[in-house]
Amino acid sequence: MADDGIYINRPRPEEYSVLYKPEPSPSNPVLRGLPLSIAATIISNSPFLQRFLWSNAGFNKLRDHPELHGIEPRYDPTVIKSTRTVTPPPSLEECISSLSAEDWTSKQPPKQTYWSTLDYHEAYKTGRLTPTKVVETLLPLIRRDVEGAEHSVSFLSTKVELVRKAAEESTARYAAGKWRGVLDGVPMAVKDEEDLAGYPKSLGSRLDYSSADPNATSFCLQQWLDAGAICIGKTTMHELGMDTTNCNPNFGTPRNPHNREYYCGGSSGGSAYAVAAGLVPFAMGNDGGGSVRIPASYCGVYGLKTSHGRVSIRPTANLAKSNGVAGPIAANMIDLELAYRIMAHPDPLDDSSALFSPPTPVSLPSHGDNKKKALGIFRPWFSRADTPVQALCNAALDHLTSVANYSIIDIEIPMVHEGQLAHAMTILAEIATGVPHSQLSSLTAPNKVLLSIGKTTPAVDFLQAQRLRHLLMQHLIHLFATYPGMIVVTPTTPNAGWKVQEADLRYGCSDGNMSIRNMEYVWLANFTGAPAISVPVGNADGGVPVGLMGMSEWGDEEGLIGFGYEVERYLHQTDGGRARPGNFVDAIWGEAVG
Repeated sequence: MADDGIYINRPRPEEYSVLYKPEPSPSNPVLRGLPLSIAATIISNSPFLQRFLWSNAGFNKLRDHPELHGIEPRYDPTVIKSTRTVTPPPSLEECISSLSAEDWTSKQPPKQTYWSTLDYHEAYKTGRLTPTKVVETLLPLIRRDVEGAEHSVSFLSTKVELVRKAAEESTARYAAGKWRGVLDGVPMAVKDEEDLAGYPKSLGSRLDYSSADPNATSFCLQQWLDAGAICIGKTTMHELGMDTTNCNPNFGTPRNPHNREYYCGGSSGGSAYAVAAGLVPFAMGNDGGGSVRIPASYCGVYGLKTSHGRVSIRPTANLAKSNGVAGPIAANMIDLELAYRIMAHPDPLDDSSALFSPPTPVSLPSHGDNKKKALGIFRPWFSRADTPVQALCNAALDHLTSVANYSIIDIEIPMVHEGQLAHAMTILAEIATGVPHSQLSSLTAPNKVLLSIGKTTPAVDFLQAQRLRHLLMQHLIHLFATYPGMIVVTPTTPNAGWKVQEADLRYGCSDGNMSIRNMEYVWLANFTGAPAISVPVGNADGGVPVGLMGMSEWGDEEGLIGFGYEVERYLHQTDGGRARPGNFVDAIWGEAVG
């Protein structure tokens, strides 16, 4: 492991060699439509059925594993990397002022497919465009109270007065030549998992999860607002973040902008839709089991799952306490880096965030650099992806090794299938304990089933899951110590999209087999607290995008961002480059395309 920082809460490195065993396809019952609604009511009131389904899901498979004997449980995966000296970190104002547009122009995408934050900023500075004009273009498209608003299903709520007020203030700053920085006046959106002053919070449910303080705003979101960005509304999400389609019978389900027969992915699907459709260059998501990276992959945009504890969401309550983090979803890598640099500003009132070093600038990788960069692949795991997904990911990796001076290293990761079960068991139990039993009847049918099952988790099995978490963290630390700066690469998902079943839109769907398949790779970063990025590498048949995922050591988001810029270069050089979806909104020129 690199020694250019101080690590806090880092377990000792330990290599574990466990024979890889392919996992057979799961055999959970698939329920949808009215039968699901009826079954959910029965299951939520039957302890016997709950225990049966818990065992049928395979959660009892963690018992009697000799590899876990003698390993202490690890309940919190936070590992803090800090290069902080005794001097205080720079203020947010200093960080904002340091992000001058001139320093970022070389990072613009090679071809202009999606407008970036810099494009908005330059248009505002020249006076050709104003933040007020931008929001007046967007509001009729996203408001639920406007008939025919094409993109309103991706937004839960928009406070028109607040949006217009923020735009007017930004417009005035530009007119006076006193803009705050490159984010000033740029539209963005936030998943309904975060607190935002003046907005309710439901977590995509019919329940009220708003903070007791109506003026509360999550710290990371407040950083964007203080930088002048304009939140145009709260985006839809899978109810309670409990699956990866973003199918939401409560408020409607946004369709994938690239192919309406497919889901956007979830649970941050509304945010990914808003970015992919051109409504905003960046948005906030939350990721407890791939909920930033899966929709980013399905929608053909960029998503960053941050190191556990690095980004402060205070005072927002995190239902997925030891797995969930906030992270940006963006149209381009430059937008992802800018959004991350601001939202990850250390929070002095958050015990973890306060100890992390402030994010540092990422230099655009040079192809003339002779320093080899390592990409780690666990081939038996990687090869479980569908053939079209593997083909697109391997083409990108071939480019990185032939042009960008990366090398492939074969690695092993122990107990990946058992680890996925351990993660699923843990996050289910965490979320279930945060929802009183009296509220189950108000949830959608799939969540009645999931939370009822999650509440039955025995303590001994939960402890086994945390022992496996510790084992995996120790092994990853061994890998990063052996290959400093290595990025572990997999497809983001093993499948190219998840098709919409029309019958699911009313009641939802309980398809644990597909959910497990969909989360084959993403869970590891959540369970171990490591950062991970999803970058688009092309489109499969049907036009649904495919993502490549990289995971790095704790606190090395900058390394992942550099990797993302390399893949972005590649994507724009391929035949056909990067395509806009048919319903793309050109907010710069004020018109819808397609």
